[in-house]
Formats: sequence, structure tokens, C-alpha cells
Amino acid sequence: MSFATKAIHEGQDPDPVTGAVSVPIYQTSTYVQDALGHHKGFEYARTQNPTRMALERNIASLEGGHAAHCFASGMAAIDTVLRLLKAGDHVIVSENTYGGTYRLFERVLTQFGLEFSYVDTTDAINVENALRDNTRMIFIETPTNPIMAVADLDGIGRLVRDRDIRLAVDNTFMSPYFLRPIEHGADIVVHSTTKYLNGHSDSIGGVAITNRPEDSEKLGFLQNAVGAILSPFDSWLVMRGIKTLAVRMKQHDENGRCVAAFLAEHPKVQKVYYPGLAGHPQHERAKKLMSGFGGMIAFETGSLAASRAVLDNVSLCALAESLGGVETLISHPATMTHASVPEQQRVRLGITDGLVRISVGIEDVEDIIADLDAALQKA
Repeated sequence: MSFATKAIHEGQDPDPVTGAVSVPIYQTSTYVQDALGHHKGFEYARTQNPTRMALERNIASLEGGHAAHCFASGMAAIDTVLRLLKAGDHVIVSENTYGGTYRLFERVLTQFGLEFSYVDTTDAINVENALRDNTRMIFIETPTNPIMAVADLDGIGRLVRDRDIRLAVDNTFMSPYFLRPIEHGADIVVHSTTKYLNGHSDSIGGVAITNRPEDSEKLGFLQNAVGAILSPFDSWLVMRGIKTLAVRMKQHDENGRCVAAFLAEHPKVQKVYYPGLAGHPQHERAKKLMSGFGGMIAFETGSLAASRAVLDNVSLCALAESLGGVETLISHPATMTHASVPEQQRVRLGITDGLVRISVGIEDVEDIIADLDAALQKA
């Protein structure tokens, strides 16, 4: 089946009792057993839930993985993936990663004996140079949040192929519609389902897709043991969103290209970060890895005063954290999504006080551009 067909049908069998096309919301905490030791495959809702299982089968199919496990948030998914490691293990991470990921790694997981190194993953040589005897995972975000750097996914995939190192990729920005990291050597893919998979800004969730059967088994155990599961209702919301993922991503991409081109020519914009622009340093790689460039853009205004003027004067674009919804969202990474990253490190990575990030929605693009233009005139 092609992607759009899978998104609508995979794991979405009609309800066997009623024939309902939409998978029911099994809002239950437990299941009656026929007799001691005899049940219908379900015992307790933290461990198994039919709604969540339908979503997990659907996402595993879209990413081309062995199995998927859904969690209460994207951060819960990442935290559980890191529990595949043990104290003393070393992890190499994309240097420009989401602030919440950095906070989890540096302020929580280091206390449990994990070690982290942050490198520029746009070149596999940097990753190779950072390898240690105790390196057990490479955690990549691509494109990175918010500078939109595109990792050397194929090169890093080759690097870990014959080593005892897992390659984990946060694919939230692209969704499986535009990029499927397992095809490039990834062992684990994570998403914040809050974003493009759900697509409607009405659910918080996360998912980890595993390609190794042994990792699938371990992650299933951890999902049950730790218990940070996605609720039945949120599972249903994400399934509903995924049914339109293909058509939404096409429009996000079309609008994103138009908005990026507009910003690149605007006199009040100093720099635009978007892999779809020919001037992006990894543009050619992005064209090879991804079937589209999506709707995530960052641009430099030059100062906090200028960025504040833009953010305070938009009307259609909503000033809010998060991304991937049908509505256009705009944010200030330095004080919002990446506030937990030390200032000196933020500035070195290009996350300045003048940087603005846009999650381009699927409204009429002329309206998005008009709103941004009016706000930029105040900068």
C-alpha cells in the first residue's frame, strides 16, 4: 500500500462487534477474564489497550519499523528510549537539539550515570571523532530545532552499522511522510505525536518506533513498567489526525516553501533557516533524504527588539509554543523552547535573541504572508 492508504487503513480494522469504521475509544481500566488464566488478550489497561494498540500498529507501518509504543508525551518517549541504556553508557547528541531534550539529558539522566556529548551531526566525521569505548547510542534530531540543520543520516547510519551502537532519530519535524529514518540505518525513531502526527493542537503524546525485535520487547516491558502511557482518547485523536497526514503535509510543504521564499527576500529579515532554500548548507542532502521540506522555518531579525516587534504584532499567526498544527504558530526559541539551554551555547548555535521560529500552517498562504509582512514592518 502507498503511504496515504496505510495512514487511513493500517491497524484500523472495523470494530468486530458493531462494524464501526472508526476504532472505538476503549475507555476502561481493566478487562473481565473468563476464568483464572483465561482472558481475551487484555488484562489491565496500562499494559494493553485496543485503541492504543491500533495506533501503534498504524505508526509502526508508516515508519517501516518492527513495532511502536505510544507514551503520554514526546519527552516520555525519549526518556523511555534512554532507559535501554545503563549507567556508564555514553550518548552522542545533535548539538542543536530541542531544549526539553537537552534539559532531560543534562539535568535528569546525568544523575543516573549516563554521559552525553553534543556534536555537529551534519558531518559523520564529527560523530566518529566523538565515539568512545562506552558509546552506546547516537541521538539525532533532523532537521534540528530551530536552526533546521540536516544531519548526515546516511553517513552516520553506515558508521554504526557494525558497531554495538543504537542510532535513534527524532523525526518530529518531518513526519514519516517526508522522511523515514529506518530506511537510512536508524534503529529507533521517536516523535512527539503532539505535533504533525496529531496535527490539530488538541493532544499531547509521544511514540517510539523500534526496528530491532529485542528493542521492541524491551520497550514494551518499559512502557508497562514505567507506565507513562498514551490515554485511549489521545490515541484516538492521533489516529484521527494521521488519517489526513498525507494531505496536510503536502499543504504544510507548499505553504512552507512560499513563506520561506518571501522571508528570504524581505528587507527586515537577515537570514532564513529552511532546507528547501537553495542557499541552505544542506539543501542538496535534504533533497536526497526527504520527499519534501515541510513547514518549519526560522529567521533572524537581528535583535530582541526586532523579534519582539514581530511577535507582538502578528494577528493570524499565534504566538505559542509547539508546532505541527493546522494553524500557523510563531515563537521565540531563546525564551521559549530553548530557554533551558545555557545562553552562551544558544548563541554559539545561532539561537539568538533575534531568532523567530514559525510552524507554517495550512491556511491560505497569502494570508500568512500578509500577516508576517505587516508585523515585520514594525520591526
